[in-house]
Amino acid sequence: MTSRSASALRRYFLPGLVFQSVVIAGGYGTGRELVEFFLTRGPLGGLLGIGVTAVIWSGVSMVSFELARMWGAFDYRHFFKELLGRGWWLFEVCYLALLMVVLAVIAAAAGSIFQETFDAGYWTGVCVVMLAVAALVFGGNEAIERAFTLWSLALYAIYAVFFVWCFQRFGPAISASLVAEPAGTGWMWAGLSYAGYNLAVIPPVLATLRHHHTRRETFVAGALVGPIAMIPGLLFFLASLAAYPGILSATVPANVLLEMLGSRTFQVAFQVVLFGTLIETGAGLIHAVNERLSGLRADAHADLTRWVRPAVALGLLALGTVLSRFGLIDLIARGYGTLTIGFIAVYVLPVLTLGVWKLRTATRRD
Repeated sequence: MTSRSASALRRYFLPGLVFQSVVIAGGYGTGRELVEFFLTRGPLGGLLGIGVTAVIWSGVSMVSFELARMWGAFDYRHFFKELLGRGWWLFEVCYLALLMVVLAVIAAAAGSIFQETFDAGYWTGVCVVMLAVAALVFGGNEAIERAFTLWSLALYAIYAVFFVWCFQRFGPAISASLVAEPAGTGWMWAGLSYAGYNLAVIPPVLATLRHHHTRRETFVAGALVGPIAMIPGLLFFLASLAAYPGILSATVPANVLLEMLGSRTFQVAFQVVLFGTLIETGAGLIHAVNERLSGLRADAHADLTRWVRPAVALGLLALGTVLSRFGLIDLIARGYGTLTIGFIAVYVLPVLTLGVWKLRTATRRD
């Protein structure tokens, strides 16, 4: 790859790939969220909801990316201080609450994958994901950007094979499900709430915007976020129609489809890619916390000590593991609806109102 093409990849595609990489574990890996948010609205309603989510992701990202470039705010502390003023900490409260839930889920999922797929101990999976996340976080921006880009390509490849295979085997059932019932209701709110909840992962994306120099670059990169992040989800959603409506009650919809395909080799390959997405999600969310600490040190004209990054990663992962074992995931998960409303209130609405106004004001001054 030439330096010019690499530069274009970083400027236009990297933000979307990082966003997708952090969203993927909860949203696409098991398929549960896609079924819960979208397929419960019916096949056509689900497709409409997915479209709403993609459009909101792109619109919010376009405004956010340009504001971050304009302000030079590449960590969430600086960004939300500019956007919300003294109320910036409201985002941090919501973000840290979500971070604990997600890390608990990652620890539990990693242990389960090692138990069920590789016939290894639960704690082996937990330890592997903890060490892998810490190692990736220790590498900083360059290591994370490189890993996220490469693993996103692997993810696209496995989902493309997954969809094509399902369509070849179950094409008539998928087509029949699409026309079986009308769009239904609630798909607009489903798309908005899913978009608002997942836009909470914007902090690790901010670090990639250092590569941007013009408004055109930020707008193009932001517009691509929705399609890049939602295409794997769309492919999974369409494949899941092969088992509709029975798949609605499945705890892990992905396993239902993988068992229908009947290939142990592909099931293992899919789980390996899924395990990698757990590492990506954990690393991305924790990296945002480290960037916030690094920005705080930079304000004091000092550098963040290198050992702090893996130490923060291991500490947060350990806390998430404790939460997962004490059964607090379900208790906290009941607050997902509240967190969704919180992120819409402290991020989505402000950036689409106050943020747009600030962009227009800056444009008039220029």
